[in-house]
Amino acid sequence: MSEGSRRLITGYGLTIFSGGRGAERYARLGRLAREAEEAGFEGVWVSELYNRSATVPMATLAAATSRVLVGSNIAYGPGRSPLIWAAEARDLDELSEGRLVLGLGTGTRGMLENWLSVSGESPAARTVELVEVLRKLWRLHEGPVRHEGRFYTVNVTPTTETPPPFQEHLPIWTAGVNPGMVRAAGRVADGLVGHPMFTRRYLDEVVRPELAEGAVAAGRSLDGLQVMGIRICAVADSESDLEEARRRAAFAIAQYAASRVYDRLFALHGWTAEQERIRKAARAKDTAGMVAAVPDAAIDECTIVCTATDLPVVAARHAEPVDHLVLTPPPWGLDAGETDQATSRIVAAMRPALSPRPALSPPR
Repeated sequence: MSEGSRRLITGYGLTIFSGGRGAERYARLGRLAREAEEAGFEGVWVSELYNRSATVPMATLAAATSRVLVGSNIAYGPGRSPLIWAAEARDLDELSEGRLVLGLGTGTRGMLENWLSVSGESPAARTVELVEVLRKLWRLHEGPVRHEGRFYTVNVTPTTETPPPFQEHLPIWTAGVNPGMVRAAGRVADGLVGHPMFTRRYLDEVVRPELAEGAVAAGRSLDGLQVMGIRICAVADSESDLEEARRRAAFAIAQYAASRVYDRLFALHGWTAEQERIRKAARAKDTAGMVAAVPDAAIDECTIVCTATDLPVVAARHAEPVDHLVLTPPPWGLDAGETDQATSRIVAAMRPALSPRPALSPPR
């Protein structure tokens, strides 16, 4: 793959959460990744939080599979220095034999300051510079890298053999919800890691115009710049279970609604009053009230709630406005075993609509 070429990521992906404890957690991650690969998913994705990294689970997924793309959606870009990011990405690229996709985000201002110990100012500018430095470090095998910037200073001269990576061009996708971060993706990234709350209207009226503005500012084309969609899937075993599935989806939406980051999206759809009711219930620790305040339209537009039989058709409708749709079990309200079952249910339901194929032996 030449430096100017970009890998296009299509089809469906699957988020695999890493709950539970002990070595069995990693064995479970590997099993779920193999299930997804054999069913015909194009990518398997992991994320990180304050208590779990993305890179170690990504290594597990890479070692357990042979064809499927392995990515982060997301890992915290400011949480590691550019040099450490580049070194870990090289290891993951090697382990997966060129199947790595690096998805980076910043989180909220509070996360930046309270979790990652960096300034919450100018996250978009920080993201742009981080990607630029990573591009330079990805070519460290060609010679010294020197960078003096606003956020990062790097001065590295290799003193030992540095083999070239499997991928000449490291796919870097950056996350964004509001205009500044979306424009940052348009400036420097190979793709935008969308948010589970994105609707078709928000994509059309906010995301795509801001991506285009970022690309124009950087003097680059939007050709090949892709958008990932993420959909929380509450898959019911039968019609009688749909109401409980809608409750699980509403609970997930309520977690996002409590943050000011999503004010623009809620306002665009006329859901501001409901968002304020959700926040009031959240302050009172009233879970039932939070769920009850989520508008039905938000459940229908931001999540997938259906029976297993209907999932391929409903997923196809949600996939229309994006390039790569990642399906994920509800990230809140399930224990590790229930999350495993929900993930396997998604894989089994989607299998008939994909192109199942035997997995090759995983790379060693």
